[in-house]
Amino acid sequence: MKVTIAIPCYNAERWLEQCLESALEQTVDEKEIIVVDDGSTDNSVGIARQFGKQVRVLQSEHQGATRARNLALEEAKGEWVQFLDADDYLDPEKIATQLAEVKGDADVIYSPVWIETWAPEGSTREASTVSPDMDIYTQWIRWHIPQTGGALWRREMLKLIGGWKDDQPCCQEHELYLRALKAALRFKFAPTPGAVYRVWSDETLCRKDPLLVVRERTKLMDDLLKWLGPNATAVHRREIGRACLEMSRTWARYDMTGAKKYHDDRMGKELIHLSGPAAPFLYRMVYRMFGFAKAEKLARSAR
Repeated sequence: MKVTIAIPCYNAERWLEQCLESALEQTVDEKEIIVVDDGSTDNSVGIARQFGKQVRVLQSEHQGATRARNLALEEAKGEWVQFLDADDYLDPEKIATQLAEVKGDADVIYSPVWIETWAPEGSTREASTVSPDMDIYTQWIRWHIPQTGGALWRREMLKLIGGWKDDQPCCQEHELYLRALKAALRFKFAPTPGAVYRVWSDETLCRKDPLLVVRERTKLMDDLLKWLGPNATAVHRREIGRACLEMSRTWARYDMTGAKKYHDDRMGKELIHLSGPAAPFLYRMVYRMFGFAKAEKLARSAR
């Protein structure tokens, strides 16, 4: 069984060698590695070419990671496709373990990822949260279906749903997962983490523009609710309500007027739920007595 490891790369010379070595160390019997350089201006292409025929290097103009992933998908020959961002890496048994742990047919195999956070005093690693006891839609709402490297995709099914959305500005894997769910692709959980998601910069688009994330995540959740229709359960609506409260509070850090407008809109749709980590006891008390804006003002003064 052949696996394609697809690596979009943009100015990743600092990390690319380790990323490629981890791809080459995968213990699956047959693999191909495709790097799509997305118009890098550093030495990324030179580093990739040092690996010779072990790594196929494609070059394109700078069009973004999703377009680079799609270019790799077009060239892929593997039955399965592993996407791996150039600043991340894989444990050697990652792919083999996922394939071994899944029983029965699957189109998407997903696992927790190791989140490796870099800081001046050193790095830390912890596994991401996945709750396989919950239904797949609740896992998606909670953002538990993993970061890009945590999944294996059956190539033919991924191509059938159109691959990645080229112009998706953020939440890219979540948009893809949602289309896969709507197309009834078979998701199977493998419990062992093996992909390492490296958090090392605040300059990624999602970290630089958290309000963009709020807007895109909200659109995706609304899309899910519309698609589920009468099949949306009280649990689904509660979990979306918890997420919307959290996003209201995120918005309030930057723009209280916009945050209140967002909160009130969600409340009008009965999509605010006062629970979860974003709603500790004191916050809930003030919120219930005085409303969202007052609760945020008190929370801000207490920081």
